Amino acid sequence: MAAITANLYAQHDRAALLESRQATREARWVKVTILGTALTFFAIFLLLPLAVVFAEALAKGWHTYLDALVEPDALSAVKLTLLAALISVPLNLVFGVAAAWAITRFDFRGKQLLITLIDLPFSVSPVVAGLIYVLVFSSHGWIGPWLLEHDIKVIFAVPGIVLATVFVTVPFVARELIPLLQAQGREEEEAAVVLGARGWQVFWHVTLPNVRWALLYGVILSNARAMGEFGAVSVVSGHIRGETNTLPLHVEILYNEYQFAAAFAVASLLALLALVTLAVKSWIEWRAAQAHD
Repeated sequence: MAAITANLYAQHDRAALLESRQATREARWVKVTILGTALTFFAIFLLLPLAVVFAEALAKGWHTYLDALVEPDALSAVKLTLLAALISVPLNLVFGVAAAWAITRFDFRGKQLLITLIDLPFSVSPVVAGLIYVLVFSSHGWIGPWLLEHDIKVIFAVPGIVLATVFVTVPFVARELIPLLQAQGREEEEAAVVLGARGWQVFWHVTLPNVRWALLYGVILSNARAMGEFGAVSVVSGHIRGETNTLPLHVEILYNEYQFAAAFAVASLLALLALVTLAVKSWIEWRAAQAHD
């Protein structure tokens, strides 16, 4: 009797597996069409523009290309872009970890409001965000006169660029950590507390090792957005050449001045940074999958 029952279960499992395979099996022409559409879209809207950037950058030779990259205004734009990223990314790292920890590990009034505020940069135009900072910190803004009296310059200076960059990159770290921490639950932390661990010990030895890949992934995305931000930074920078222009703003100025080769050369530098970011992102995803397995 037991053998018959086991045989029936085995037949049922094989039938279910066969049905699942048939449900996901499509005709060859359907697969080819879907794959061809995806690859065509990828080639036209991603690969072709990327190839054009490098082709135009090198159209006048390597000498012109390198001259555009080592030109003083370009070097200043590179330094300012890296400075804004080096300041904003650690700030967002601290905020993202604290916000994700608070949202997933504590119950408090205003939790939903905090989640909504984290998503605010996704729904507000970067240009609007830049205008808000101008209204608050400019010489005619809410606290602008006080800043002017104390010789503190925010708008059309590095602090304003950093503030705008922080605003547009706020959600990335928190949004990577919150779903993961919610899925993991609180059991491991509670067990560590029962065994005598303190708050920081729980964080460093239990929570952080479990979220390290998601945390690094969020940092990579935040850094990519910080280096490529245009709208908010354009409003608060003042476009002061050699002082408040980041790489995207410098590309715009060169293009508007019909220096196309130089504009594409600097744009290719941003493209290279994007490709490096993509490679690091893919490596992190691979390592996270390996760690999960």
